[in-house]
Amino acid sequence: QVQLVESGGGLVQAGGSLRLSCAASGRTLYPMGWFRQAPGKVREFVAGINWSGSTTLYSDSVKGRFTISRDNAKNTVYLQMNSLKPEDTAVYYCAADRNTIPRRTTTVLYWGQGTQVTVST
Repeated sequence: QVQLVESGGGLVQAGGSLRLSCAASGRTLYPMGWFRQAPGKVREFVAGINWSGSTTLYSDSVKGRFTISRDNAKNTVYLQMNSLKPEDTAVYYCAADRNTIPRRTTTVLYWGQGTQVTVST
């Protein structure tokens, strides 16, 4: 069993930055990802990273602005978000998959509880 706990969300002005953290307990060397869900919209993939950190993937909407990383010694995955836009406002969820970087909600094994990110104009 894996438990994922996100932190680092909050309110920021457009153009600002936030760093989200996802602390994992239990077996932790899974491929990990971040998803987000805005009100009235489906949950969507944002970024993912393999177990070693050697491979990262991003959605087109965040590429060049967001960076995913992990510190396996601390069992933590990070999402550095720069140049934030109002359309980045959503609840951000940490996710773990068994074999591959999670890109679809249907393949995610474990979810965190989510952390709210609000970007004001």
